[in-house]
Amino acid sequence: MKYMSIWDKKEKSHKIVSLKENVYTDILIIGGGITGLTTAYYLKDYPSVCLVDASAIGHGVTLNTTAKITYFQERIYTKIAALLNEEKARDYLQSQREAISYLVDIIEKENIACSLTKTPSFVFANTKKEVNYLQKEVEFLKKYHVSVKKHPLPDKITSYDSYCVEDTYVFHPLEYLEGLYEVIRKNGISIYENSPIMKIEEKNGGFICYSNNACIKANKVILACHYPFFLFPFLLPMKSSVEKSYIIVSKVQKNKNYSCISSASPTYSCRFYQKDNEIYQISLSESHNIAFCQNDEKHFKRVKEIFQLNDNDIVCQYSNVDVITNDYIPYIGRIKDNMYIGVGYNTWGMTNGVLAGKILSDLVKNKKNEFQYLMNPLRKTLPFFFKFPYYLLGQTKSFIGPKIKKQKGWYSPKVSFCTKNGKNLAIYIDENKKKHIVYNKCPHLGCSLIFNEVEKTWDCPCHSSRFTIDGECIKGPSTKDISYLD
Repeated sequence: MKYMSIWDKKEKSHKIVSLKENVYTDILIIGGGITGLTTAYYLKDYPSVCLVDASAIGHGVTLNTTAKITYFQERIYTKIAALLNEEKARDYLQSQREAISYLVDIIEKENIACSLTKTPSFVFANTKKEVNYLQKEVEFLKKYHVSVKKHPLPDKITSYDSYCVEDTYVFHPLEYLEGLYEVIRKNGISIYENSPIMKIEEKNGGFICYSNNACIKANKVILACHYPFFLFPFLLPMKSSVEKSYIIVSKVQKNKNYSCISSASPTYSCRFYQKDNEIYQISLSESHNIAFCQNDEKHFKRVKEIFQLNDNDIVCQYSNVDVITNDYIPYIGRIKDNMYIGVGYNTWGMTNGVLAGKILSDLVKNKKNEFQYLMNPLRKTLPFFFKFPYYLLGQTKSFIGPKIKKQKGWYSPKVSFCTKNGKNLAIYIDENKKKHIVYNKCPHLGCSLIFNEVEKTWDCPCHSSRFTIDGECIKGPSTKDISYLD
């Protein structure tokens, strides 16, 4: 079985260019996922733009998405209305529908082959109590002229009510990003891959952004990475939590061409994807705050049980993480003079990543965007004060828990810990009995690490940095490795 995304490809569609010498640009975009490339697309006629990514284009969090393009998002609108007000819920609905139109327009205008398919989106209740809440969500949508139909799911995932909308899509996210890459590169935007930004320094009203071998001087910086690698000035850990989900892809006989998700926890989600004559079901479940549960093997097993998956049909499995904001609305916009951010998409990264690209590009061009007030990352709301203790508890548990009890009860004998020369080390012994030793400390903010025995990675339970068994950083916010050389 492969522990990699269904969207991943061994062959690269283009030659990778890394940053090897100092560069000057007016606008620097940090992050080559859907936010970064969409922002670059909307800035493709701007005279001086540069994009940099720590790995290959599209190989961050975007790679692990289920790639649904929908505004029917569990029951997010009634949640926003209850926390904030109905006007903001209405505007969030409008932003998601606009984002879908932006995405479809780009794909059609640029003729990007990415398996874009119009697909009904279902939301269903998975408990009797949830039926009434879902009905209120549907009433909200109908109030704002959305055509929602009560319709049974094609598969018997639930015995309770389900509803669907028709004007939604699915696609292949990496093929979409590869198409965007070609468009923006041909328009003169410089793109550097495998070039992590390690530090940002303010100087003379602009920024110096340091990579491994060179630096980029920029007048404006757009942070399009999944989780910012600095603590200040934004202080994201006190404004959000990190949620982890588990995805299993299996072969099926028929493409039923629908996507679905439960209206509340526990999350059940699936969609279908067809490549040539092969048809796949992409199943997701077991979403949880990373601070409170880290037994990945248990969660993957549970996904198999929920969707009744046969081991012989499974082709790959992997996990993904999402930043969840305190009011279910993303943080998109200016966080200080000439610095902008797009983060916190609440599991709906395809619509909100595209939306962020449009908002951020408008802001750096000093154009007004109708949704910038709603997404303002510096907003202060009552949910922030109500949820602050929860975030503080999560951060404290993530930081202290693995330090007090390193050897988790579910670990196999292949995982162990020791101290050498005052340094805390973690050890994994592979199937060939080779020892892989790393420092047991995330370079981001010093959290101890959890071993993921399914995907064979060291994961940070605080902010979701990820490292290989030999300590190479494969996902931020950490910008450094944890490799140990004896």
